[in-house]
Amino acid sequence: MRRLFRYFKRHLRLIALGTGLVALLGAVFFYFWVFYDLPPVENVQAGLKLPSTRIYDRNGVLLYEISPPEQGRSTPLTLEQVPQHCIDAFIATEDANYWFHPGVDIEGILRALWINLRGGDVIAGGSTITQQTARLLLLDPNQQAERTLQRKLKEAVLAIQLQNATSKEDVLAMYLNQTYFGNLSYGLEAAARAYFSKSAMDLSLAECALLAGMAQNAVLHDPLSNFESAKERQEVALRLMTQQGYLTETQAASAGRDELQFGSTPFPIDAPHFVMAVWKQLERTYPDELYHGGLEVITTVDSTWQRTAQEIAQRQLTLLNHPPANVRVPANANNAAVVAMDPYTGQVLTMLGSPDYFNESIDGAVNAALALRQPGSALKPFTYAAAMNPDLPEPYTAATMILDVETPFITRKLESYTPSNYGQVEHGPVLVREALASSYNIPAVVALEHLGLRNFVAFVGNIGLSNLAQNTDVDLSITLGGGEVRLVDLVQAYSIFPNGGYRIEPQYILSVTTHDGDVLYQWKQQPLRQQVLDERIAYIISDILSDNNARIPSFGEVSPLQIGRPAAAKTGTTTDFRDNWVVGYTPNLVVGVWVGNADNTPMVEITGVSGAGPIYHQFMRRVLRGQPELTFERPEGLTRVEVCSLSGQLPTSACTLTHSEWFIPGTEPTEEDTFYQVFEIDRETGLLADDDTPPETIAEQTFIVLPQEARDWASHHGIAQPPTGAMVLAPDADDAVRLLEPDPYTVFEQSPIVPPETQRLRLTVGAPTGTQQVSYYMDDVSIGRVTEAPWTLWWVLDLGHHELVAEAVLADGTTQRSDPVPFTVVEYQPPQPHTVPVGQ
Repeated sequence: MRRLFRYFKRHLRLIALGTGLVALLGAVFFYFWVFYDLPPVENVQAGLKLPSTRIYDRNGVLLYEISPPEQGRSTPLTLEQVPQHCIDAFIATEDANYWFHPGVDIEGILRALWINLRGGDVIAGGSTITQQTARLLLLDPNQQAERTLQRKLKEAVLAIQLQNATSKEDVLAMYLNQTYFGNLSYGLEAAARAYFSKSAMDLSLAECALLAGMAQNAVLHDPLSNFESAKERQEVALRLMTQQGYLTETQAASAGRDELQFGSTPFPIDAPHFVMAVWKQLERTYPDELYHGGLEVITTVDSTWQRTAQEIAQRQLTLLNHPPANVRVPANANNAAVVAMDPYTGQVLTMLGSPDYFNESIDGAVNAALALRQPGSALKPFTYAAAMNPDLPEPYTAATMILDVETPFITRKLESYTPSNYGQVEHGPVLVREALASSYNIPAVVALEHLGLRNFVAFVGNIGLSNLAQNTDVDLSITLGGGEVRLVDLVQAYSIFPNGGYRIEPQYILSVTTHDGDVLYQWKQQPLRQQVLDERIAYIISDILSDNNARIPSFGEVSPLQIGRPAAAKTGTTTDFRDNWVVGYTPNLVVGVWVGNADNTPMVEITGVSGAGPIYHQFMRRVLRGQPELTFERPEGLTRVEVCSLSGQLPTSACTLTHSEWFIPGTEPTEEDTFYQVFEIDRETGLLADDDTPPETIAEQTFIVLPQEARDWASHHGIAQPPTGAMVLAPDADDAVRLLEPDPYTVFEQSPIVPPETQRLRLTVGAPTGTQQVSYYMDDVSIGRVTEAPWTLWWVLDLGHHELVAEAVLADGTTQRSDPVPFTVVEYQPPQPHTVPVGQ
């Protein structure tokens, strides 16, 4: 032992030197092991998650976040934007001594180690908030995943350095903005949006405690998939907050009882179809900044209007598909789209592509507002507007008369084409005002033939209906909806009417700003616009489409097209009921509605006014409630001229029905009316008077003389044409008394466009030679007596089923009756809203 002592004494210096050398080598090794590849804390900003691109509505309401492909959603907050009870919850749960330690908490590490060694539950982690922040922002993903002493030491050193380089508040803000909360949500703001569909600034104590509890393991404690585990962690957070003096027992118990209202999806999105349209536009314009610039995008849409459109569309589709008993069959209408646009700025205020974006059974993700569909009669206003161009050789006016009678046409393919109105109902001579407002098909085709297909195609191309303009297979049926358009384009095209004939492209975005505040785009108060229609024509079309009296023949006095204020509207329905539309506008708002099925299956007898009409009506009334009632402003350069309502010509004294109409100077009528004509009639014979007619038997009588093409229509509607000078020959003497006119079982219509007193039916009898007189009995009531051949009597139409009998007093004084002739007079009834003519 003594020898050993002498040995150590003799070699003490050498031993000390060796020990020191080992210690030095160990220190050098430890330094390199821990410090060698430590990133500088200045790199902390580089580790921050890229902020998401955030898309807002026009009022700043968040619609959606677009995340960088390599990470999830992230929206930085300042600490001032975080509720104090959220800050308290995270500190109590994750790092009770946060405000007091230098970045690492030796006591906390030892306590966590002791609890882990005992096998107890992990209540508080060994890493401080500063350490977790350093790990998230300064270590690479592989290092973060390691569970080694080396990584722990590196983390501790970085935490101390980070805390020395910045304030406690900044570190806490970085932690709250970078912590992963599951469902691709990084940071408290993204988590609040994902789980509660609200901003972090609006989180309650109960919600903050839940998020603080789940932060330790967001996947394990995801409340959407493992609510019980998340609830247990919330209770832990509330208990720790109570133990550390942030809450009283009563406050903690109350928060624990609060019912948690989770959002419908962890990936919240409002106005999804609109957002996707904006997303595509951003990808085209800012492909790099979109995913790595944290763009702040303010859009044109109004989220309140958007929700209103969705609610109304869903309710209308429910009514169509589940009608009251014995009303009609279910409509098989599963989709609807709504677009609302400011006609002066082009700003799209609403874009509903379907009532339920996430409903796969109805192909809800298909944006029907951007899909090509057949527009039906919604194109008719453009046909008439183009035909009113005063530079044309024979321009149309609102008072141009068109014969709505069966008319064959020859197509470009040299095929016969005969359009028809709903129910084969024809209306005879009509003016453009009524033809357009009541959406008659035959006059629209007449107008298109007059205009010419080339002129029409050029016009619709100029106003933005490019798909129609590019169609090389167009023919006369295009004015009835034979092509395809997008709802958003149709709304844009209709905007030329309220804004004075200017075309403005739809606008989706008001501003785009980077996360650093650089403005990439700002909407201009004066958007680019192009004059594509004479403002006077635009006003005349608006005046027609807002004229409820002019559309009564088709839609009745009350229809969904009326919204309680001046508004123009037009419907559209395809012949197979696959699409129906309403596009309408006030002076400051254009709204288009489509109803149908995304898979193009037909509906069951649902038209524009009964399918899309109620959505249009309710939406317009809701969004315009409380706004000033505006009228269409009449431009200069229009004259007001009184015309005969049947012919559109200047009225004569014989014309009994007139109205005033707007004209562009130079297009006013110059000829007097030729429809109402006065004839001298021989009262004894009912025929035209001639030179041999005694003056005392001559009477003047007004007739409506229609063009030859309308004579059959006039006869069917009981509109008497003037008689000729030829006598109606009596039958042979041995013939029996018989009625020659009317034919048995004929149905006559009483027209609403002709004065009732002029709608008369000619009654004629054939009687034996020597007959002294003929009496007529309508429904056993005497209506008149004739004492001379040709035994003709005129009878004013009376509604109902009738039976006519003639009784003749023969030469020998005896009487003989004809066989009865039954016939019917009906009142012309415009189709009801649910039975509007197909194509209207």
